[in-house]
Amino acid sequence: MMRDGEVDAAMVAAVRAFGRFYTRQIGLLEEGLHRSAFSLTEARVLYELALRDGLTASILGQDLGLDAGYLSRLLKRFEDQGLLTRRTSAGDGRRQVLALTPEGQAAFAPLDEASRAEVEALLARLPATDRAALVGAMARVRRLLGDPSESLGEAGAILLRDLRPGDIGWITHRQGVLYAAEYGFDLTFEALVAEILAGFVRDFDPARAGAWIAEPGGEQGAEILKGEILGREIFRGEILGSVFLAPASETVGKLRLLYVEPSARGQGLGRRLTAACIAGARARGYRQLTLWTNDVLGAARRIYRDAGFRLVDSAPHRSFGQDLVGETWMLDL
Repeated sequence: MMRDGEVDAAMVAAVRAFGRFYTRQIGLLEEGLHRSAFSLTEARVLYELALRDGLTASILGQDLGLDAGYLSRLLKRFEDQGLLTRRTSAGDGRRQVLALTPEGQAAFAPLDEASRAEVEALLARLPATDRAALVGAMARVRRLLGDPSESLGEAGAILLRDLRPGDIGWITHRQGVLYAAEYGFDLTFEALVAEILAGFVRDFDPARAGAWIAEPGGEQGAEILKGEILGREIFRGEILGSVFLAPASETVGKLRLLYVEPSARGQGLGRRLTAACIAGARARGYRQLTLWTNDVLGAARRIYRDAGFRLVDSAPHRSFGQDLVGETWMLDL
């Protein structure tokens, strides 16, 4: 099992291979981007100037990671070509605000249209389900690499929905992978998850049970919903986490299989899923909500404690290839 900070050489090779593949796909190896007179960097600067107001050279350089001297020469060349103008900021006389001239906008327009057409052609080769999967995977890559525009912490950025076809298999797979990587659990844990979820579906009664599946909201979620409304193939957005409510007795419900994807952690999603399960238990008339977990699941235990659960029992056991301490927690509703 790899430790944090250790990087497998095969993973490095895979990322490099993806970079080479993707640059070929979108034409970044051409001498002029989209068969224009502009390089990739020049086109990116034009893009930022065309779509953002109030940019200064320092902001532009910081956002694009460009050397200040190189950017200064590039902007001077654009200015000499009549593509760029500068004006003194009304709020700060020391700041020079950049903007494209009408000639600059005209130079950018065919680049923008060519880029849009190339991506449209790329996506058109794929069925609707694969297009959704591709866009979701790209969003996940951006989140994992720290793109602030892909943060999931904003209100409405994550939706909680009911189960859909394909969710059970996917959640079983992800929990098996994540618990093996993070806690060293063996295949018997994945088998247990599969058994629990199979029983959940087989015995499902909406008056007694519920499921909350987290997925991205915003534009991606809206596109998924649009696809369903129009009667196209139903497809699923990227699952970010889930939790299940099952009956333990007539008066006691059971919280089961809470998990959150690593890319969505630190945004309060685990607490939100737990709160949804608690509310669902109350709505179904349960008097208590119980759960079973293991002492090594520190983040989950903190969520349960903060939600008002109390530890009522613990016992050592050997499961999933590990020596663990199992814990039963209870919440009075």
